[in-house]
Amino acid sequence: MLYLPDEPATVAAGEALGEACRVSGMATGLVFFLGGQLGAGKTTFSRGVLRAFGHRGAVKSPTYTLVEPYEFSSERVYHFDLYRLGDAEELEYMGVRDYFGPGSLSLVEWSERGAGILPTPDLQIELQLQGEGRSLKLTAVSDAGTEVLGRALFDPG
Repeated sequence: MLYLPDEPATVAAGEALGEACRVSGMATGLVFFLGGQLGAGKTTFSRGVLRAFGHRGAVKSPTYTLVEPYEFSSERVYHFDLYRLGDAEELEYMGVRDYFGPGSLSLVEWSERGAGILPTPDLQIELQLQGEGRSLKLTAVSDAGTEVLGRALFDPG
């Protein structure tokens, strides 16, 4: 468990994880579930992951669109926010399975709303408000997730 004292530390932790993904490779694709209450920093953390891939623009939570795609030279990052999803079956109608494949990283907020449709994650990321900052817990669920965590160099500041 890491303590992240502020927003810059949360972005930096996401960037460290994103860099580990790039170094480990995403040949088979990666899926990360991001958990935590509203305002815990899931989108802020995702901004850091995207920075590791070279994204410098704004990162907003795709609450109403469900997914925001980011295309890079040889990789794709998909940022999902399923908070407003009415039924997991809606994911089938949008062709969600096409997002999970080689060369892609999927960051999924509110993954429990897609239960039964979403694939098993490689990493479970849990952010919780703690004092002025937040705590970060990362749990590998697959060999790919274990490899990414083994390469991540976290410096919460």
